[in-house]
Amino acid sequence: MVLKEGVSGRDSELRFRSRSEHTLDAKGRLNIPTRFREVLRRKYSEKLIVTNWKKSLRAYPVVVWRKLEDTLVNEAPKHLGMSDFVRYVISGVSECTLDKQGRILLPGSLRAEFNIENEVVLNGMLDHFEIWDKSAWIAQTRETRANFQDFEVGLSSLGIL
Repeated sequence: MVLKEGVSGRDSELRFRSRSEHTLDAKGRLNIPTRFREVLRRKYSEKLIVTNWKKSLRAYPVVVWRKLEDTLVNEAPKHLGMSDFVRYVISGVSECTLDKQGRILLPGSLRAEFNIENEVVLNGMLDHFEIWDKSAWIAQTRETRANFQDFEVGLSSLGIL
């Protein structure tokens, strides 16, 4: 049985979690981890929307991307300066479909923008996942760890601390 968003109470179990390291092949194809493919197959579809973000690429299931796009269409004009953000994010959009081997082809323009040449890290973010150049991922992780105390107020307000 194929699950679709909102159909089952088990949807919360089908999220993008954890991280893994991968190597792009010579054509720029990226192997999507089995656990991420299972989330796509069981909850969404095998199509992803990949776009540029701050320091990495983001890969969204189409239904999640559509919600984000709807928010940008309806809410972004109400906020000063958001048109630059919308322009930046929308300019990088590429639809990527998993091939029979569970890979996607990352467009050369997106790879070049983030210096993604060979070694990458895929990081689950619950409803989407990130695609990082490995060295950029290492730098970001070190920065986050060094500034971990900055999260205490937010974690406390969420009832996590």
